[in-house]
Amino acid sequence: MKAEDVRALSPDQLADELLKLKKEQFNLRFQKATGQLENTARSKQIRRDIARIKTVQTVKRTGSPVQKAK
Repeated sequence: MKAEDVRALSPDQLADELLKLKKEQFNLRFQKATGQLENTARSKQIRRDIARIKTVQTVKRTGSPVQKAK
């Protein structure tokens, strides 16, 4: 999911998408534990999408962009 797509979502849609991604992350963890995980790169994509959504939620809630750590 691209950042511009995430920014276009409403706060309710962001919350729904975050919940969906967390469920998928949970299922991927179980697949990995049982040796059934086929696409190992998907875990990394899910983690980054979750972070991206949380960042956009924070920006929308506070109204100011998040500062990058140096």
